[in-house]
Amino acid sequence: MVLHFSQDEFVRRKSQTLAQMEANGLDALLMFAPESMYWLTGFDTFGFCFLQCLVLRKSGEMTLMTRAPDLLQAKHTSDISDIRIWVDRDESGPVIQLRDMLDDIDLLGCKLGVEYGTQGFTAQQGIAFNELMRSFASVEDASDIIPRLRSVKSFAEIEYMREASRLSDLAWNAALQETASGVNEGRILAAMQGAVLENDGDYPANEFVIGSGADALLCRYKSGRRTLDAQDQLTVEFAGAYRHYHAPGIRTLIIGRPTPRHLEFYDACRATLTRMEEAMRPGNTFSDVFVAHANELDSRSLYPNRLNACGYSVGARFAPSWMDWPMFYRDNEAIIEPHMVLFGHIILTDSDTGTAMCLGRTYLTTDGAPEPLSDAPLDLVVKA
Repeated sequence: MVLHFSQDEFVRRKSQTLAQMEANGLDALLMFAPESMYWLTGFDTFGFCFLQCLVLRKSGEMTLMTRAPDLLQAKHTSDISDIRIWVDRDESGPVIQLRDMLDDIDLLGCKLGVEYGTQGFTAQQGIAFNELMRSFASVEDASDIIPRLRSVKSFAEIEYMREASRLSDLAWNAALQETASGVNEGRILAAMQGAVLENDGDYPANEFVIGSGADALLCRYKSGRRTLDAQDQLTVEFAGAYRHYHAPGIRTLIIGRPTPRHLEFYDACRATLTRMEEAMRPGNTFSDVFVAHANELDSRSLYPNRLNACGYSVGARFAPSWMDWPMFYRDNEAIIEPHMVLFGHIILTDSDTGTAMCLGRTYLTTDGAPEPLSDAPLDLVVKA
């Protein structure tokens, strides 16, 4: 069995979950999110592309339903002892078999909390499940129970976040070494991802973002590479990933000479990141951090060039995204607490001049000022 945390850690997490279930009056929690299963039991797989469900009853007993290819995966990577296999049939087959399993573990007529808000439970499956539950049990959305618990990290998790940040810095250093006029983006990307994997890191929950020229203004990965010109710009968004814990960073590098717009944007990014750090303290809200971001940029007449969010919580995540709950946006009243790990970023783009500038790093919240987990300097990087 390969577990990345102590049994005491898993016992504590289960106790926290059971307390929340009791507060919500739930007889059982049905988990479909891979992050929930990993956090609660260590179960580590990409098999959530098919339906799988971990059921935690108020007694503390756990039962996993998954497909046959994940039977050994569950035995090898988790502390789950009761594992049930659903058999491939028609499209409604796994949902019907899930209902039958719930009946077998005596949940008929009970109050069930369900994780609907996850990539591990499709809308199609949810519709079929709700229909089957009409005469079986009462169900309610419990998608927020475990994400809220996961948002505050244990000391063991913080150590993994520090290692993820070390890997993130290695990826950034690899980009610095490879970036130059005449170099293809693929070579830079390979060096960055290779630096993580060579040092016992993981594939990230989503692709690294890399783009130069006009593509430097994009915030998402896309297929296709280009070679850097003598006068160019390169945006990279990346994350060290260690035991699935992610520490992202985002930067724009200049090849050749920065334009006046580049310098204007960079100065705005540095000032804005400082304002965000000042707001990133316990007792403030996630909205407070966004408002600090917006006020600084808007005071510089950069409202048309900014986004309507400026970061999010990070931790152990699975595909398709390393973004976690909660996010920095206006009116998000989620409270910042000590021992959260938060990625703050500024993304500025100007389509008229073709200018991009991005700056961001990952922080650990404390009782006071946040601690940057990256050792990389924030200076504007200009490469020949």
